[in-house]
Amino acid sequence: MSEEGRDRFEIPKEMRSMAEASFDQARKAFEKFLAGAQQTAGSIEEQGATVRAGAKDISAKAISYAEKNVQASLDYAQSLLHAKDLTEIMRLHSEYVQAQMRSLAEQASEMGQIVSRAAMDAAKPKS
Repeated sequence: MSEEGRDRFEIPKEMRSMAEASFDQARKAFEKFLAGAQQTAGSIEEQGATVRAGAKDISAKAISYAEKNVQASLDYAQSLLHAKDLTEIMRLHSEYVQAQMRSLAEQASEMGQIVSRAAMDAAKPKS
């Protein structure tokens, strides 16, 4: 075995499977969140020009969240490639999952506020 082969760290299949499952779970949760946001934006958009502005805000925020989450996933995957041992992989995984859960909670809260604001604006009587 070459020196390069001996120095290269192999990620165990179990760890790789766990990381892939976590990644898939985060992706599915975000896709579900995004689908709900898009559905809400679509139904709100039917109510007029005022609401279109709110829907635009919702869409822009959803795209921003998608970019942030994809970047976090790519950063996580890259960090796994540089992990030196199983302990580091477990730490990286724990940190990633915790950060993503916080991020998704913040995103859901912000999206809820934007949707509420758009709905209130749409419900205001026209003068």
